[in-house]
Amino acid sequence: MSSASLRLLSKTKQTARIVIVGAGSAGIAAATRLLDLGFRNVLLLEAEDRIGGRVHTIPFADNVVDLGAQWCHGEKGNVVYDKVKDLDLLEVTDRHYETYKCVRSNREVLPDEIADQLKGIADSSIPDRQKELLNFDGSLGDYINLKYWKELEKLPPIDRTIAEEFLEVFHKFEASVEAADHLFEVSGKGHLEYWLCEGELLLNWRDKGYKRFLMLLIKAQEDQPDDLGILKGHVLLNKRIAEINWEGADELTVRCWNGEVITADHVICTVSLGVLKEQHPKLFVPALPAAKVRAIEGLKLGTVDKFFLEFENPQLPQDWPGFNCLWLKKDLEELRASELFWLESVFGFYPVSQQPRILQGWIIGPHARHMETLSEEKVLKGLQWLFRKFLPFEVAHPVRMLRTQWHANPNFRGSYTFRSTYTEALRTGAWDLEAPLQDVGGRPRLQFAGEASHKHFYSTVHGAVETGWREADRLHLYYRSRTAQL
Repeated sequence: MSSASLRLLSKTKQTARIVIVGAGSAGIAAATRLLDLGFRNVLLLEAEDRIGGRVHTIPFADNVVDLGAQWCHGEKGNVVYDKVKDLDLLEVTDRHYETYKCVRSNREVLPDEIADQLKGIADSSIPDRQKELLNFDGSLGDYINLKYWKELEKLPPIDRTIAEEFLEVFHKFEASVEAADHLFEVSGKGHLEYWLCEGELLLNWRDKGYKRFLMLLIKAQEDQPDDLGILKGHVLLNKRIAEINWEGADELTVRCWNGEVITADHVICTVSLGVLKEQHPKLFVPALPAAKVRAIEGLKLGTVDKFFLEFENPQLPQDWPGFNCLWLKKDLEELRASELFWLESVFGFYPVSQQPRILQGWIIGPHARHMETLSEEKVLKGLQWLFRKFLPFEVAHPVRMLRTQWHANPNFRGSYTFRSTYTEALRTGAWDLEAPLQDVGGRPRLQFAGEASHKHFYSTVHGAVETGWREADRLHLYYRSRTAQL
């Protein structure tokens, strides 16, 4: 038996060196679980100057805003909810995303009666475990369109032009839920793979932000925002990875961009799907197996960005819970021919819980990626033009504006994952991304975690956390079985 094999056989939970690449929700979950299970040599390498990944809470206006994950989605079967349900941290979000006004680009506000009818048939068009999808080979967009027009026929006549305008903005809204450029690239069948947790789907974090959950995971002091809790001494920030070498049967090496080399017995890679797509050919030596590459290429990480506008006083009338933008065809043609074309994908603005002076807007897809390249001044001018175009009242100049840039950031390259029609064509999915690369003795050498690797809770924090725990438990089971054999 070679000296390398003997060295590996002698490893225990106390001596095994585990490197986790990425200190987002999955990486933090993996690290904290490993430490709880008795592993001692656990190191998190994070490219950013902070932990949290796509959970990013920052001070803004009267308390905080979440630039990334914003809500706890559901209750039953949600590990995030289970962790905090008795701590009075969550509250039900006001129904802004259901009771919003529908405004056309000529400043006409749809009567509530018509708007509510259109919202009703649109909502009933969303497939929620609908058996019809099992045999539906088209996209989610195709399915919703068929259902929408079918349901519309059952109602008293509504101006078809207005119905078309509403369907367009509804598509954008739903595309933001999926993180798709458009619903025609979302797999219809694949949509059934996503599991909704029962209960309230938009639980906000009051005035603490989603970061509070991660602080609980690491057992950090609430009054010390930079406290790493049980991860103290286990995290290196500003460590962007250039190469993960998993060749042979001996130790793995992780090379940072600054030239530093770190050796490990196990590497858990939790970087975003966007980073994997962009970097996997150079990041991994040797190249990843075909099934793994197929999953990376087949799954998709889309772009959803936010705008936060802070005003001196609330800007919407009291009977306005938010608004969506319905474009008249003529106005849309003019917009597309102008430098403000990206505003087509800004679908609406809504109040923020616990923040009465803020309006939050959303933008998706290619237009979001273009917006990220513009100066803040140009973005603000565009949004002010949009307000003037749609709203039948004046909006003051904001005190401050924030916009997110999730795609432009090389450490993320997007927002969250969905199953596309291309995913189905390649016959791949999260199961191929999850599969660990192990040696002939069954030792997990290179493991993968992160929301994209969850079969059913992809795109969510609770999904990311479960994958981190999954990979920590995989190592725990490996060493436990080794001990039993010895």
